[in-house]
Amino acid sequence: MNFVRRVGSLDDRAVGSLTLGVAGLFFFNVLLGPIAIVLGAITALRHGTGTPSRNAGLIGVALGLADLIVLAALMAAQIKHGGIGLHA
Repeated sequence: MNFVRRVGSLDDRAVGSLTLGVAGLFFFNVLLGPIAIVLGAITALRHGTGTPSRNAGLIGVALGLADLIVLAALMAAQIKHGGIGLHA
């Protein structure tokens, strides 16, 4: 099985959802997480069960949810240590 052909068969929305989900773990998780969830959900609904695009879409949804969990954990840690504010 050719790896390039297999990756090339993914829907563009699935690739975007995966990319934004992973990037959201490190940067701008409040923005990239929900976008990854929406793109992944659209992809998962448009493709049949067991297809690579559907699986990638579901993984994108999971990564988007992980982004929001990371955001909540960071906010909880910040609130626990004296509130949210700018530190010079």
